[in-house]
Amino acid sequence: MSDQETIRVYDNKIDDYLGMVDDHGPDAVLSSFMSKVTPGGFVLDLGCGPAHSSSVMRANGFLVDPVDASEGMVKIANEKFDINARVAVFEDINSTAEYDGIWANFSLLHAAADDLPDIIKALHKAMKAGGVFHLGMKIGSGASRDKFGRLYTYYSQQQLCDYLLAAGFTIDEIETTEGTGLAGELESWISICSIA
Repeated sequence: MSDQETIRVYDNKIDDYLGMVDDHGPDAVLSSFMSKVTPGGFVLDLGCGPAHSSSVMRANGFLVDPVDASEGMVKIANEKFDINARVAVFEDINSTAEYDGIWANFSLLHAAADDLPDIIKALHKAMKAGGVFHLGMKIGSGASRDKFGRLYTYYSQQQLCDYLLAAGFTIDEIETTEGTGLAGELESWISICSIA
C-alpha cells in the first residue's frame, strides 16, 4: 500500500482499529489457513496491522514476518507482541521461495487496480512450492475512498481468481460472506485460499 492518505488514516485511527479487531484467538478462516500451512512454516503477514493474526500464528508454532505500511501499526504490534514487525509496502516483497504461507487479509484491497496483478505475481514468486496464500478482499467494482479517506479497490470473484491463476496459483477454497470494518458499513467479503 503506497497510498499516503490510506497510510495516514491507519496511523491516526490506531485506537479505533484496536477496538475493532479481535485478539482472543483465531477465527475460522485463520484456523483453516494454519491447518494448510506446513507446521512450523515461515508466514508473511502482509498488512499485519497490530499483528493479532501474527501473534496467533506464532502461538501455533509458525515463524512470522509481519509487515505493514503504517509506522503506527508496526509500533503498536511490536509494543504489544514483541513480534519484530517491520514497515514495508506491497512492492517491497521481492524475495524468491521464502515463505510457506502468505496471509493477506483485507490488505491488498488498498493496492491500486493496475498494480494488483504484478503484486500477486511477486507474492507467488516469494512462496515455496506448495505454499498457501490467503487473500481476503471486498467484492465489488471500481475504486473509492471510505468516510475516513482510505482507498479501496474492489474486484469480482472472477477477477481475483483470474489474477491468482495467471500468477501460477491453484485455487483451493473460496468463501464469501458479509461484514463490517472500521468504517462500519456492511459489505460483501471474499476469502480465497490458493496454493503456489
